[in-house]
Amino acid sequence: MSVILYSYFRSSAAYRVRIALNLKKIDYEIRPIHLLNNGGEQLTADYLKLNPQGRVPVLVVRNKVLTQSSAIIEYLDEVYPTPALLPANAMARVYVRAVAQIIACDIHPLNNLRVLNYLKGSVSDEFQHNWRKHWINEGLMAIEQLLQKTEYKGQFCYGDKPSIADAFLIPQVYNALRFDCPMQGFPLITAIYENGMRCADFAQAAPENQPDANTNAP
Repeated sequence: MSVILYSYFRSSAAYRVRIALNLKKIDYEIRPIHLLNNGGEQLTADYLKLNPQGRVPVLVVRNKVLTQSSAIIEYLDEVYPTPALLPANAMARVYVRAVAQIIACDIHPLNNLRVLNYLKGSVSDEFQHNWRKHWINEGLMAIEQLLQKTEYKGQFCYGDKPSIADAFLIPQVYNALRFDCPMQGFPLITAIYENGMRCADFAQAAPENQPDANTNAP
């Protein structure tokens, strides 16, 4: 069975799915979609047939087209149950999903490429940079507090095994570091990030290790 991931190396949403696929040991083919070349390859007619939103990632599995990273990862966890990325305990699942959703719903939408492109014509580069840092900091502060209070402490967000929360958190921290966001106030998040990047499944999913990696791209 072929699994195809339409991905852009810098996309944190695609990065999440790459982590999940790697953790599940699922063989997959990457088809790069450059979000900037020629006005954005995600806006071509052929790609819009796959995803009318014109975004990455898209996962094609069993001849079905899946979109939205949260939905894709939960699908993978249901269909490929080992290793589980969601805890068996209902309260623990709420916690893990809460960490992921702070990133998916509160941080990422405000720093999405389409939002930043909208801001470009109206504000300075300095404003855009401060905008990114502000919303990243706001979200990471909330996650750090959750990590401080949780009974599920360990090497990762939920104990000593990676979960959906880590698949979302690692790419977000990667972005924070890329945009020079101060991380001194987030010791637990920083430790989880460092633990993740020591694992091959996370490291291999990193932007610089993708077939379309280009350090000169925004």
